Amino acid sequence: MKFMFISSIIALVAAFACTSQSGSTSDNQGPTADTVSAYRPTFDADTAFAYVKAQTDFGPRVAGSEGNRQCREWIAAKLRQFGADTIEMQSADLRAFNGDKFKAVNIFARFNKSATKRILLLAHYDTRPWADEDPDPANHTKPIPGANDGGSGVAVMLEVARQLSITPVEIGVDMLFVDAEDYGDSHSGDESSWALGTQYWVNHMPYSKNELPAFGILLDIVGGVGAKFYREYHSELYARAINTKVWTAARACGFGQQFVNSQAGAVTDDHIHINRAGIPCIDIIECNNPSTGSFPPTWHTLADDINSIDRQSLLSVGSTVMQVIRNEK
Repeated sequence: MKFMFISSIIALVAAFACTSQSGSTSDNQGPTADTVSAYRPTFDADTAFAYVKAQTDFGPRVAGSEGNRQCREWIAAKLRQFGADTIEMQSADLRAFNGDKFKAVNIFARFNKSATKRILLLAHYDTRPWADEDPDPANHTKPIPGANDGGSGVAVMLEVARQLSITPVEIGVDMLFVDAEDYGDSHSGDESSWALGTQYWVNHMPYSKNELPAFGILLDIVGGVGAKFYREYHSELYARAINTKVWTAARACGFGQQFVNSQAGAVTDDHIHINRAGIPCIDIIECNNPSTGSFPPTWHTLADDINSIDRQSLLSVGSTVMQVIRNEK
């Protein structure tokens, strides 16, 4: 990922837009933790951590690479193991901003397919081809390991799928693992160069206009050491009610310190295209790290390996997502 805008102008626009919609994002606004069931649903952080490790063991998962193919087959096998009703592989011949051509493959799975009300969870499983933020220029042409940026979101979703196989829910849960998210141009600011797999998916969605999920949650960079999650700008602008739902669930689970109820900057990510397709979607992402002011310091570096993953961060995100799912009727 991604491209991030943090400027005084956008901060002012964001503050005005969100205030004009429904007031401030302080803890005094919206539902309180007491309005949802106050328990922490089952989510195994050790299992999620093992799923991150399994992905990094494939090596970099750059779109079109052998590591990407092996990881894709592993994800599909896990989804079958956990009882997904359907698993669809959506192939697309894509071209990146630099002229690279490759075949990208999105993975789409459904749980409780017959349910009328559905929600969508998504994460990207590919990894960036270049460690262009690495402090050593000699590493700028090497692919990143992608433990956090790529691996963590997938791991949380797979552990959610495993929990749903143990204790099913009434609503339907759709899971989208997108390819070619991280092949974007970090220098031009061209948002269309990112999230290529998601852009293809929204143009070929498996939904009619009357069958869209009630909302979506994107999981991206959710496993960093000591990660704190702020309400991302685009999420707040286009799906504020979903942000409030998620941050309320986090407090109910006891993760109010990890889910900080304040707004952060704007991130160009998959959720932008999901929102444009008519599905209100938020991005749970670490984008206000105190040492960088944006993404964690391992972002797009060779240090984004298994040592950058924190079980507590996986637990806070996974438990929160499970809480949201189990509270939906």
